[in-house]
Amino acid sequence: MVAANEQFSKLSANGFESALRFAQIALDSTERVVKLHLELSKQSLEDNVKAARELAGASDPQEAFSRLNKLTTQSLEKVVSNSRNLYDIVSQTQSQLTKLTEENLGSLNKTFLSNIETLGQNAPAGTDAAVNAFKSGIAAAAAAVNSLTRAAQQVAEFTDTSVKAATSATADAVKTASKRSAS
Repeated sequence: MVAANEQFSKLSANGFESALRFAQIALDSTERVVKLHLELSKQSLEDNVKAARELAGASDPQEAFSRLNKLTTQSLEKVVSNSRNLYDIVSQTQSQLTKLTEENLGSLNKTFLSNIETLGQNAPAGTDAAVNAFKSGIAAAAAAVNSLTRAAQQVAEFTDTSVKAATSATADAVKTASKRSAS
């Protein structure tokens, strides 16, 4: 009974530590997003003042259109860059939370298998088959979780690659469009 209480206490402490780590990851991520948002707000205000000054200094409609086109291109490039920055924050947070979850599931699985092993040793004679079947079920469930985790990581990597390719293609399209308009 004392061993069970110690294991429960250890499991509770691990759960509390995991909750604290989860909260820390969430707070760090939120702080980074808020900081990015404040930087973008400040940058946007400065860009709007600069744009108003540039457009006010245009001497004719052709020059105004040219300046507006240039400002639009710069704005789109900044939007793509800022989207990338936000995506990086979200991606890093997801990676940290996935790692934390994997660690917790691994620890929980080990504890659970250890408890089953202890129960199996103290079980009455003739229950070996039932204990082994239970262990096999737990091992199969752990293997399924590992497979799902690997599949989720592959999807995340594919998504990351796709987002980076899309943002690069968007940036290239904006540059090409601005060169055409300038010509």
